[in-house]
Formats: sequence, structure tokens, C-alpha cells
Amino acid sequence: MLYASNNEVTAPNMTPLAEFLGAGNPENFLTAFIVLYILINLLSVLVFNLGFARKLPLLKNVVIYGMMLFGNIFITFLAFTLPIIESLFIAAIVLGVYKLQLKRHKQSEEQNQTS
Repeated sequence: MLYASNNEVTAPNMTPLAEFLGAGNPENFLTAFIVLYILINLLSVLVFNLGFARKLPLLKNVVIYGMMLFGNIFITFLAFTLPIIESLFIAAIVLGVYKLQLKRHKQSEEQNQTS
């Protein structure tokens, strides 16, 4: 809790998603944390897969995903007040559009070479 100048206790500004999940209420904090953690993990795995150009061996993937799952615990605490999930969502959209355009470009190049 934050203390205002007139000794009133004020809650920190939360993101709309955290407020929607009821993170300001101590009874709902654990549920909101778990939901945010799952969303962050899903979006970070999606962004990683869309943004990483080449395939990695299985053991390297296991290490990367393990570190990602561990690190996302700390990022989840930041997601209560910072727009982490919203940023990951925008990054996933941008990378998805980029991959789609890249795929189209490669297909058109293949068609031009065969013609």
C-alpha cells in the first residue's frame, strides 16, 4: 500500500487486466496472480516461437523454456502495475504479421523462379 500525504492508504495503480481479475482484493490476489502468470507464459512462448528464426535442439529448448517459466514469476509481479501482457500481445501480433508476410514473399519468389 502507498501512503498519501494526508496519511490515507491508497492502492497502487493497476493495469486494467489486473483490476478486472480483482488483484486489488487480497482474497483474489492468488487467483489473479495465477491467471496473469499463465497468460504471460503463453504469450512469451508465442513471441519466442514467432521471433526466433531457427529451430533449436530439444535440450536447449527445455533449458530456455525452464528459464522462461522461472523468470516469468518475477515478470508477473510487474504485470500488476505495468502493461506487460498488453505489450506481449502487441509483440505477438506484430511478429505474426511479419511471419505471414515473409511466408507470402517466399511463396511469390518460388513462383517467379519456376515461371
